[in-house]
Amino acid sequence: MATQPVRRRGFFVLLAVLLPAVLSVVTVSTLSVTAAAGLLEISELLAHPEQYDHQDVVVSGAVTNVQLATNRQGQPAYGFLLKDQAGTLKVISLGQADIHEGDQVIVEGVFSRLRQVGRSIVYNEIKALSVKPLNRLNPDLVG
Repeated sequence: MATQPVRRRGFFVLLAVLLPAVLSVVTVSTLSVTAAAGLLEISELLAHPEQYDHQDVVVSGAVTNVQLATNRQGQPAYGFLLKDQAGTLKVISLGQADIHEGDQVIVEGVFSRLRQVGRSIVYNEIKALSVKPLNRLNPDLVG
């Protein structure tokens, strides 16, 4: 009987050693692209839009007000508002929306401080190259 607790303790020691390594792989895999570009706060973009105009940016926040559309070429497109505690940006992208209201996402794309659309001007917008939900498991990382 004395060996059974030792085995359990060994299991928990092994788990304690391996768990941080597994979590770091998940974190690195999920955020590897963001580390290269540098995750920005929405407040930083809003405070200095001229500095980031037409630059590649990476931001995170909550999805609200998802709207589906079709562009002039007939391709599916979508837009949404990306919010954090400091502010809100508009995000647009081509393709099918794989996001839902309330999702926490990381958006990689090109920031524009203003864009003319007909007679209107759109301020503080990101044309997304990638939108990755953070609150869903990546099937590639689940074994």
